[in-house]
Amino acid sequence: MNRSVPASFTPEHPWAGPVDPAAARLLAGWHSTGRPATLTDHLGRYGPPPASRTPMSLVEAVEAAGLTGRGGAGFPTARKLRAVAERRGRSVVVVNAMESEPASRKDQFLLAVAPHLVLDGAVLAAAAVGADTVHVCLPRDRTAQYRQLGAALAERRHARLDRVRVRLHALPHAYVSSESTSLVSWLNGGPARPQGSPRTHERGVARRPTLVHNAETLAHLALIARHGPRWFRQAGAPDEPGTTLVTVSGAVAASAVLEVALGTPLATVLDRAGGPAEPVQAVLLGGFAGTWLPAEHLHTPLTRRDLAPLGAAPGAGVLVALAHSACGLSETARMLAYLAAHGARQCGPCHFGLPAVAEDFAALAAGRADADLWSRLHRRTSLLPDRGACRHPDGAARLAASALHTFAEDVERHLTHHVCEAARRPPRTPVPPATPPEGWR
Repeated sequence: MNRSVPASFTPEHPWAGPVDPAAARLLAGWHSTGRPATLTDHLGRYGPPPASRTPMSLVEAVEAAGLTGRGGAGFPTARKLRAVAERRGRSVVVVNAMESEPASRKDQFLLAVAPHLVLDGAVLAAAAVGADTVHVCLPRDRTAQYRQLGAALAERRHARLDRVRVRLHALPHAYVSSESTSLVSWLNGGPARPQGSPRTHERGVARRPTLVHNAETLAHLALIARHGPRWFRQAGAPDEPGTTLVTVSGAVAASAVLEVALGTPLATVLDRAGGPAEPVQAVLLGGFAGTWLPAEHLHTPLTRRDLAPLGAAPGAGVLVALAHSACGLSETARMLAYLAAHGARQCGPCHFGLPAVAEDFAALAAGRADADLWSRLHRRTSLLPDRGACRHPDGAARLAASALHTFAEDVERHLTHHVCEAARRPPRTPVPPATPPEGWR
């Protein structure tokens, strides 16, 4: 079947790869028709959003299904729903579709081809927690995506499908602007920067209890509401059920957004993207705030439980294959420079520590190491976690530490001013310019 690429995707962006029938859930409509779903398509496939007998019945179904957040943290979805539902007063739902991780395209693709599945999930979540308003947050530099989702919302308003108000917002696009308290701050008229406290389920938008969920998570919720927890658990691992979207890129035959069952070995995920285009030395799992893993660990299943002993996690659903012909230290240095530039600069680790680590790593990658760089880099990296106003410095520290471990042989060469030949070649991983955001409002 000749499947057209959605208008919001340029040729260098990944799109859905070959279908695995056992894992085709969120992307089932796309794989069967090859076109983005209109509201008519969506209702023909799924019917209208089902009405729960009681608000808590959906929460109980989600809990029985074992759904966890697909935005990065992997927090139990039902626990967040219940925390908001049990607060007094009318609440608010926020759809986090910012997807500020540069290596991820999964939420963009999901919203392009199945927008009504995400919106169904948001409306159902609103009913479950007693919300009268849903805010959908997108980055303002994705104008095509904003137009497409605006058209989907217009379809729903014309059909009078939703009983809650759904509002679309375009926010500044910085790496930390996708953090939940950043979204709440912006919706309250402030900067799209992490606030640290209070917790959003206690006091969020307009000081009301606020549920913030990733776009993919809400799409899964919409399917659980229709098919039930037993159906959801038919895919995935027993203790981590369901499917997940993964953006695969790097040294593979075809970059792609794939829907895979949790528990699928990393090597199988790469094979679904056409397999390695050349020998692979490592993979970056989870994105720029993730972990480098040597290729010897490609047999590891894609679950939090199996990856935890390796210091890794599925994170934002990113898998980047790094070829043997590339320099992992140079690739990491560029990512760290980007992360340092996109810090909110509201705390010491973000204002001073992260830029210092990025500078040290750049010197290491370029073979400009001084006698104290090795010990200084380890010391600074260990000081970043658990000290910031948000988790941004923690992710950068995790990336840096994993690179020092995974590319240890290259570290030795670079420390002695013998830059590896691969470092002289053009970069292999797309990294946005390391320039600070133009604004936070």
